[in-house]
Order: sequence, then structure tokens, then C-alpha cells
Amino acid sequence: MNMVKVGIVGYGNLGKGVEKAITQNPDMELVAVFTRRNPEQMVAEGTEVRFEHISAAEQYIGKIDVMILCGGSATDLPEQTPAIAKLFNTVDSFDTHAKIPEFYKEVNAAAEQGGHVSVISTGWDPGLFSMNRLLAQSILPEGKEYTFWGKGVSQGHSDAIRRVPGVKAGVQYTVPVEEVINSIRAGETPELTTREKHLRQCYVVEEAGANQDEIRETIVSMPNYFSDYDTTVTFITEEQLKAEHEGMPHGGFVIRSGVTGAGQKQIIEFGLKLDSNPEFTASVLVAYARAAQRLSLEGHKGAKTVFDIPLGHLSPKSAEDLRRDLL
Repeated sequence: MNMVKVGIVGYGNLGKGVEKAITQNPDMELVAVFTRRNPEQMVAEGTEVRFEHISAAEQYIGKIDVMILCGGSATDLPEQTPAIAKLFNTVDSFDTHAKIPEFYKEVNAAAEQGGHVSVISTGWDPGLFSMNRLLAQSILPEGKEYTFWGKGVSQGHSDAIRRVPGVKAGVQYTVPVEEVINSIRAGETPELTTREKHLRQCYVVEEAGANQDEIRETIVSMPNYFSDYDTTVTFITEEQLKAEHEGMPHGGFVIRSGVTGAGQKQIIEFGLKLDSNPEFTASVLVAYARAAQRLSLEGHKGAKTVFDIPLGHLSPKSAEDLRRDLL
């Protein structure tokens, strides 16, 4: 078995999830966790882990096959992924959909320069949902497609509200509109605006002396995150946040309603129900780390998305085993 040597950049909820996921994959080995914090003050949740400051990453060239980047999409990944892609194969979960094309171009240039493979924007959406949208569109070219998220905690949106000036802590829930979902499952194909499909509920702990009206306005008008949705902002205490919003469930589904032949209705649906959004996302990143290493060994380089990677590269099994066991 060829071991894939992995580094983790960032040790928040997602980074800790990657650490746990690596223990479930016998062909994976965690070499080190890289952080902007003081490594000497870091404590691992699971097995003993080596912590290093992010500035020490270059010292691990040749010792790490793939870096899994676990920062936020708002400010971390746009800076970190291109920089690290020059040094290592990388995997990230950049999830600002509107900015993926420009993010791809920047990361591709960096990865090409370094001769590495960088798998961008994976996880479950973008990621697994993206694959299912492509599959459903290809099979049912005549139809309409709908993506719903939640009810659940969005890591990217929660990270975005926590970066708003005056916000001490916070969490954001994405809530699909149930009546709309039921109509689509019944075969209807309504034209829907972004606002008609989901609600966004934010629970915020403000800093002492912060202006709640300014915080609320900054959040609800934030482009790419909240401005296109009916968004509520509720201010709560730290105690309430811990007692009522500590879990990180999520999920959602992709539905395509189409017709074949002489108007026969066909519906394709892919769904997820997750107790832990970060741990599931982490598990997807780890599978794509394996794929990134395989592509690199095959001589590929540059940025890749889930559309570019053979499904067989995600599995530790050989092509022969996959044909025998799963086909």
C-alpha cells in the first residue's frame, strides 16, 4: 500500500475533522498541522500531532505529498492556496461559487509554476453536489434543476459573519423552503429566484459596545453570502450560543425534474443528511487528497475540480477491485 503523506493547514473545525478522517484511511499518514497560532500552545484532539507554524511549510517539501487547506473562503484560501500550490499538491474547499472561475485561474497559474496538482472547491457543495448537477443535466437535458441546502449550519457563511467588525461569535443556518421542495418532488418545475428557495438565519454574539444595527446591516447586505436572501440576524449571549448552537448539522439535496421521450416525467435526486458538516466535508477532502497524489504521480499539474478527476482515483482500491466489487 502506497502511503499518502498529508499536511493540514489550519486547525479549526474542518482541520480537526481532517485529522479524524485520516485515521479512517489506512493509506493516509498525517505528517504535521500548520497554523498561524503559536504551535507550542496547540493541543491535538486525537492522537499525538506535530504542530508547526505556517512559515515552516517549506521545510516539509519532499516530506508531504498533499497539503489539505482548511481555512475559510472569505479571506484565507484566496491567499493560502496559490502560495502553497507553488510548493505542494493541495486540496481545498473554496466555496464562494461566484468567485470560483477567478480562483481557479489564480491557483492554476501557481500550481503550473510549481509543477503540482491543486484540487479546488471540493467538499459537498461545491463538490459532490456539483458532480450530481453535471450528471443529472447530462442525462436529462430537457428539465430544470434545483439545489437546496439545510436546514443546517453553513461553515462558510458562519465564518463570514464572524469576520464582520463587532461580531465576537456567531453561527448561520441555511433553511430550505419546504413548500417549494414538495412541489418539485411532485413534478412541478417552477421558476425560482434565489430568495424564494432558502432563508438564512444568523445568530450573533456581539463585542462589548458594538452597534447591533451596523452589524445587522453589514451581514444582510454582504454580497455572495446574504444580500440575495431573506436573512434574519438574532443577537444572543455566549451562553445561548454554546447551549443551543454548538452542533454542526447540515445537508441538502440536488433535484432535477425532466422529461424523456413523449413527455415521460423523470426525477433524479441526490441528498445528504449530516450530523457534522465539518467532519463530512473533511472526509471528502481526504478522498480528494488521495486523488491529487495519484494525478501528480501520473504527471498531471495545475488546478483541478471534481469534474476533472476519475472517480476511481478517490478510492484506495485498485481498478480491478472496483470492477469486481462495485460495478
